[in-house]
Amino acid sequence: MTNVTQVPGSTPEPSTDQLRHSPLHERHVALGAKFAAFGGWSMPLEYAGGGVLAEHTAVRTGVGVFDVSHLGKARITGPGAADFVNTCLSNDLGRIGPGRAQYTLCCDEGTGGVVDDIVAYLYGPDQVFLVPNAANTAEVVRRLRAAAPDGITVTDEHEAYAVLAVQGPRSAETLDALGLPTGHDYMSFVTADLTDIPLVVCRTGYTGEHGYELVVPAETAARVWDALLAAGEPYGIRACGLGARDTLRTEMGYPLHGQDLSPEITPVQARLGWAVGWQKPAFWGRAALVAEREAGPRRTLWGLEAAGRGIPRPGMTVLLGDRTVGTITSGTFSPTRKLGIALALLDTAARLGQGDEVEVDIRGRRSPMRVVRPPFVQPSVR
Repeated sequence: MTNVTQVPGSTPEPSTDQLRHSPLHERHVALGAKFAAFGGWSMPLEYAGGGVLAEHTAVRTGVGVFDVSHLGKARITGPGAADFVNTCLSNDLGRIGPGRAQYTLCCDEGTGGVVDDIVAYLYGPDQVFLVPNAANTAEVVRRLRAAAPDGITVTDEHEAYAVLAVQGPRSAETLDALGLPTGHDYMSFVTADLTDIPLVVCRTGYTGEHGYELVVPAETAARVWDALLAAGEPYGIRACGLGARDTLRTEMGYPLHGQDLSPEITPVQARLGWAVGWQKPAFWGRAALVAEREAGPRRTLWGLEAAGRGIPRPGMTVLLGDRTVGTITSGTFSPTRKLGIALALLDTAARLGQGDEVEVDIRGRRSPMRVVRPPFVQPSVR
């Protein structure tokens, strides 16, 4: 029996027998993975022989490979597909050209809250490939299909492809050893072949390190996984799970949907205004977001770092004297910094800023924290 546990801070998941499995599930079992229910999928949390700390360190200093096949995949095709997507999602696809990727948001039309955050891959004016989050793929597809005009097709390809993230300072060398392209710019992608396997090599990732994400047909995922582990062996490659993915992204201040972003948390509150095409005449949630930006948000996402030994966790209360001034949305121990770090929504009325001191209620004890602007660790992603 595989070991399935709950990811800290995540919402309740279906029972084990209802969870989807990655096409690499048996590879993870063979590596002694501890599994977590996440977004309706059973995915590796960490592996035997090292755990989260060793996996985190491998990505910061060498190379790690993640199975992130639970991420959604959707393709929008037809005459003017890119223009259609641009009237729906927040960022401006007109800022990029074919072969480029863009971080964007699917916002609620009425409230401006974030239904999902997405990476969009622009193939050309008639084709866009989207990578939403696992639990939100069906809803993103539903909304796009409901809005699509005649001639535009929205296809859910969630289980047709696997996604492998190769991340870390030695990631390029690992792909070079397989003859895969590595010279393209950050937030761009190219098509390639690994022997007879067609794949897409994306210069994207969720760790803050130089890295790549490979989109491969699901039926070939095991062959690509095995090839990556063999090619990366001289560089100390490690298979990495969701535990390390979470500590790495938190050190960078990257938001996680369902915690730092949600239908109740807008891009203005989450400091994601840079992912909004404010000059576009139309996108979902535009009126609500413009009004909020002009009025100023009632709360704003900040970083917190521990001044003591406390480890903040999602849902904990942030205090200023006797006042509650915010809530932790993501919190963990930073393996790189060796201290507790967090993202927190803080009340704008409290007028908190860089270097201000607050406290976090950690199981009934007040732990001192400093307000900071993420990232907590300097990125090497570019």
